[in-house]
Amino acid sequence: MTRVKEEIISELNGLPPRTHEEILNFIRFLKSQRQKAFPDTALASEAVLRRDWLRPEEDEAWNARKL
Repeated sequence: MTRVKEEIISELNGLPPRTHEEILNFIRFLKSQRQKAFPDTALASEAVLRRDWLRPEEDEAWNARKL
């Protein structure tokens, strides 16, 4: 476990139980913001781009440009 994670747990343990739900909601908010920054479609398109770009024809085209 990382030091930061241990600190978070320690801080959580020091708070009254009535605040735990609020903290959980905040964690879920942070996760949702992260998902908005990196949508699944961007990850899905990576495989398609890799298939199109990592071909011998592409390498030949780029190598020809260098000459």
